Amino acid sequence: MLKGKKILLTVGPTREYLDPVRFITNESSGKMGFAIAEELHKENAELIIVCGPVNIQPKVPDRNIKKITTALEMYEECQKHFSDVDIAIFTAAVADYRPKHQANSKIKKDGNIATVEFVKNPDIAAEFGKIKMPHQISVGFALETDNVIENAQEKLTKKGFDMIVINSPNHGEGFGYDTNKVSILINGQNIKDYPLKSKSEVAKDIVDKIKSLL
Repeated sequence: MLKGKKILLTVGPTREYLDPVRFITNESSGKMGFAIAEELHKENAELIIVCGPVNIQPKVPDRNIKKITTALEMYEECQKHFSDVDIAIFTAAVADYRPKHQANSKIKKDGNIATVEFVKNPDIAAEFGKIKMPHQISVGFALETDNVIENAQEKLTKKGFDMIVINSPNHGEGFGYDTNKVSILINGQNIKDYPLKSKSEVAKDIVDKIKSLL
């Protein structure tokens, strides 16, 4: 069913540099994103993977991977491909903010208090949700700790998603682990909860749900 479908997938974290040696990031390992990529590859989909800094050797061809570092670079790379894809899956944990100024050399200690001014990064999924065509499917991810259903429903609507995958930062789930426990919400349907599984099994569940949207 996915053979020949062109799919854009964002994976991993981004880095926002304060100076040449220091940056702000998060704990995303890219494991969930690449598990989905491998499942899509088995389905013979045409993949474009926009990937932040990760330490993974995925079982997908290198030619399918576009490596980036910052949120702006991820946004610009996605812009090159979005209009041509059938499905976009936003698994990356993208930094919401970046330093307004990046120092050209290492910042030296100066006093007891340091202040950094931040500016907002583009909300990549939301920006593409604004221009999504009727034939395109958009899938988002949400890390939630409170008011899970309400927050997920709000993101589903606000960002133009057709489906959203929800997980939490609990032990054994999400960032860095080989297992994950997710819930999936599809527009107009009830939320479906899944038990803790390996990320490869979770990827299969997610891909099966995406196929049900076609």
